[in-house]
Amino acid sequence: MAIGYKQLLAEADAEVSSLTIEEAAARLEDTGLVFVDIRDPRELERDGLIPGAKHAPRGMLEFWIDPESPYHKDWFASDQTFLFYCASGWRSLLAAQIAQRMGLKVASLRGGFGDWRRADLPQAQREPR
Repeated sequence: MAIGYKQLLAEADAEVSSLTIEEAAARLEDTGLVFVDIRDPRELERDGLIPGAKHAPRGMLEFWIDPESPYHKDWFASDQTFLFYCASGWRSLLAAQIAQRMGLKVASLRGGFGDWRRADLPQAQREPR
């Protein structure tokens, strides 16, 4: 194997800004910061999500960001900063790196939704579709 996940994460961590759960919680009402949950829909339905977060499944992220894609989501075309998160912070760190390379202002939530839940920070439920 030419490169493993640990090296990928280390490289992404060197390139992408990260917020702690405390820093992110203090910015829940900040309209300049968009929380983006990249977990699978089943994870959101089972575990909940951060209130007000947008959902962008990891597998569709690049297509939703690119304005030339038929799958583009207009909310990614804003000048806001996008705070990506997943369960532990690994998938979202890699997602934030890709989004940053695509030209977005980004950050990653260190520790992910798992640390957010353990800290008993605000959570919302997502109903099954």
